[in-house]
Amino acid sequence: MEVTCLLLLALIPFHCRGQGVYAPAQAQIVHAGQACVVKEDNISERVYTIRESDTLVLQCLVTGHPRPQVRWTKTAGSASDKFQETSVFNETLRIERIARTQGGRYYCKAENGVGVPAIKSIRVDVQYLDEPVLTVHQTVSDVRGNFYQEKTVFLRCTVSSNPPARFIWKRGSDTLSHSQDNGVDIYEPLYTQGETKVLKLKNLRPQDYASYTCQVSVRNVCGIPDKAITFRLTNTTAPPALKLSVNETLVVNPGENVTVQCLLTGGDPLPQLHWSHGPGPLPLGALAQGGTLSIPSVQARDSGYYNCTATNNVGNPAKKTVNLLVRSLKNATFQITPDVIKESENIQLGQDLKLSCHVDAVPQEKVTYQWFKNGKPARMSKRLLVTRNDPELPAVTSSLELIDLHFSDYGTYLCMASFPGSPVPDLSIEVNISSETVPPTISVPKGRAVVTVREGSSAELQCEVRGKPRPPVLWSRVDKEAALLPSGLALEETPDGKLRLESVSRDMSGTYRCQTARYNGFNVRPREAQVQLTVHFPPEVEPSSQDVRQALGRPVLLRCSLLRGSPQRIASAVWRFKGQLLPPPPVVPAATEATDHAELRLDALTRDSSGSYECSVSNDVGSATCLFQVSAKAYSPEFYFDTPNPTRSHKLSKNYSYVLQWTQREPDAVDPVLNYRLSIRQLNQHNAMVKAIPVRRVEKGQLLEYILTDLRVPHSYEIRLTPYTTFGAGDMASRIIHYTEPINSPSLSDNTCHFEDEKICGYTQDLTDNFDWTRQNALTQNPKRSPNTGPPTDISGTPEGYYMFIETSRPRELGDRARLVSPLYNASAKFYCVSFFYHMYGKHIGSLNLLVRSRNKGVLDTHAWSLSGNKGNVWQQAHVPINPSGPFQIIFEGVRGSGYLGDIAIDDVTLKKGECPRRQMDPNKVVVMPGSGALRLSSLQLWTSVTISLLALQR
Repeated sequence: MEVTCLLLLALIPFHCRGQGVYAPAQAQIVHAGQACVVKEDNISERVYTIRESDTLVLQCLVTGHPRPQVRWTKTAGSASDKFQETSVFNETLRIERIARTQGGRYYCKAENGVGVPAIKSIRVDVQYLDEPVLTVHQTVSDVRGNFYQEKTVFLRCTVSSNPPARFIWKRGSDTLSHSQDNGVDIYEPLYTQGETKVLKLKNLRPQDYASYTCQVSVRNVCGIPDKAITFRLTNTTAPPALKLSVNETLVVNPGENVTVQCLLTGGDPLPQLHWSHGPGPLPLGALAQGGTLSIPSVQARDSGYYNCTATNNVGNPAKKTVNLLVRSLKNATFQITPDVIKESENIQLGQDLKLSCHVDAVPQEKVTYQWFKNGKPARMSKRLLVTRNDPELPAVTSSLELIDLHFSDYGTYLCMASFPGSPVPDLSIEVNISSETVPPTISVPKGRAVVTVREGSSAELQCEVRGKPRPPVLWSRVDKEAALLPSGLALEETPDGKLRLESVSRDMSGTYRCQTARYNGFNVRPREAQVQLTVHFPPEVEPSSQDVRQALGRPVLLRCSLLRGSPQRIASAVWRFKGQLLPPPPVVPAATEATDHAELRLDALTRDSSGSYECSVSNDVGSATCLFQVSAKAYSPEFYFDTPNPTRSHKLSKNYSYVLQWTQREPDAVDPVLNYRLSIRQLNQHNAMVKAIPVRRVEKGQLLEYILTDLRVPHSYEIRLTPYTTFGAGDMASRIIHYTEPINSPSLSDNTCHFEDEKICGYTQDLTDNFDWTRQNALTQNPKRSPNTGPPTDISGTPEGYYMFIETSRPRELGDRARLVSPLYNASAKFYCVSFFYHMYGKHIGSLNLLVRSRNKGVLDTHAWSLSGNKGNVWQQAHVPINPSGPFQIIFEGVRGSGYLGDIAIDDVTLKKGECPRRQMDPNKVVVMPGSGALRLSSLQLWTSVTISLLALQR
């Protein structure tokens, strides 16, 4: 198995004051993925335009040391200050099939504990165009008889879109406008915000009976195509009209089959019929076919409003509603009201007395009541009156009033509610009136005023009601404003006065009120009592887990603190070391006993006393544990991710080097770091190189650096770094390093782009060209590719080396263009030189152009270099001088020739400050491809012998 060779060229420690290389977080938002930018916002972070249902990809590029943590949040818009969605902790935010409701302002917050967090935002503008809706209207004052016998007609076209749509009206295939036809008027109604356009046909003429098309467009933004809707206007066009086969209020008995027909009486085009139910959907088993609604075996729960709606986009929809009432009787209650005038709360002979009876009925107004006394119908008299709809009681309530109560009026009264002639069973309730009928009292049983239970168990709160009759008991909470009972109700009825609570939680603690109901008993002021519920729960402590680091020989203090619990005190605390019970800590003389924390002190940390400590705290209900991991281990290194251009590639040897930098986290917390153990392993390989690296005293913020060489392009590697002190190995840190080519920047001294990285040095495909450039190497070439065109390998001649090329086979046509656009450069010099290798081999070769896109004032593309025709199966180098006046980009444009044998390739693009070499073509830079008969440059040996060298430099 191949073993990776690691050359450690340099260890470069340097001393810094203060924070050293520690730096606050900085952030920048970039966007990628399926996106379209309407304006020139691809340079700005502020607006990002994307088509609905495409994939949103936002990246928050961060710098700072230690590596900042990134959090994404969103608001509905720039004016909103409340986050709308759950935060996403990731540097990349990806939303598949983005919806219009997901537009808004997105915030990237990066923080690393140094300085203030960095916050950047971007507004995501989701573009969409719905199907338009076309409706036809007349002014209400014009409606007389047939819809289109009047002179003026309005065609209203409405669409939802972003950005606002442009409307085009057509009659047949002819576009309509004010200037071309005096018989039409096109305008936007007030308050429609660009979503509606109206075509007004004035003084309707014979030629106005035609097909009208409303075409809406967002001008192909994000590739959204135009949409259209057509309506044919005739002399028979009319709005829908309806009638019902039943009355608007339909009363039925439970169990019956209900059929309602909604009949069309007019409308052209033929209207569409739709049934709906309110509230909620149609009942289970209901069938709506056209205008017929069938409900089999109807039940009381099926009562409600059923709506039949007819629409044909002419005029307003026609709507008919059936109020379906399924007869039912339930919830019979009574009330005993003593003499109101004398403000009495007791039944007394010689005073008035009123008995009231109510049932919940459907339909409520159709229910009838009958009163009985001792089993016989109650007879009306001057002292016995029956009234209905007492204003002080619920609607449709029957009351029996006894004037000047006599002893003979005592007895059992029964109130019976019924629907005469209906199969619905009668519902009745009775009440006994005697000298023993007294108003209620309520109290809490002895010893039950305070109920204490453990969390998770059940609890029973009880109030005793005395009196005859005994009314229900209503429970509510007292000490929490607008708090609901565990059942979710604000008021809960219990017939026996007992409120039962299951799985009690701590938030159920508090005061509960019990009170008598004013129904099924006396209609008097409610009697009240209160019960206190106390819920005991185990303690909660901090820290639940803590990593304690200290140098050998130094003292250590461990503290376990009580955060909350019921009861709120520590009854006992037990310490263990590696699972073994420790003796209780010595009591400090004259010290008061702590009830909110427990402590353990180690006078001097040793290797033997390092390990896991556990403090178990109890409050007699349960226990909780603080865990402490005590050691003198060094903290992990902190990799430095902001190294400028850490990758150095060597194209001809197919190797690269990597600058690895890091700091040591809290080096003064433990004994000094003596050395590091470095391990490097190529991904998908098992063998790793390991080396112990001695260091001098490391200070906080001090940057350490290694240069790793002889890494294979384009492989990635896992790096593991472990600090060692006199205690032993510390915490290991690991990271993956990838081969990445530098994003071309004129400020870099080595900025050659070899296209070995998938990011292709920040180059992007132009969205306005005909096709794209392709990245490939000899291993990824199509085996069925056209012969006698294109390079077999890249400039290095190795099969792994990548290059960019244009494929000119079908469906490409003569003159098709592919453009590859560089990142944006800020001009900091007067002259620049663009150097690159090109390969133009094939009898149908078109052209290769180099353009410079200036962004100083607007966008301007200028040709800087061009070459056409077959140049042979050879890589050749070009040097092109440019002198941009402001921010600029370079563009490689490949133009397809007359046939498929016209593949063009480029490789090793370099942008440098200054003028180009005087000699534009260096013979040594020509690389002849295999099979041409010419000599070929020898390549460097790919793998050298194992060499490890270390050089420590003091900056």
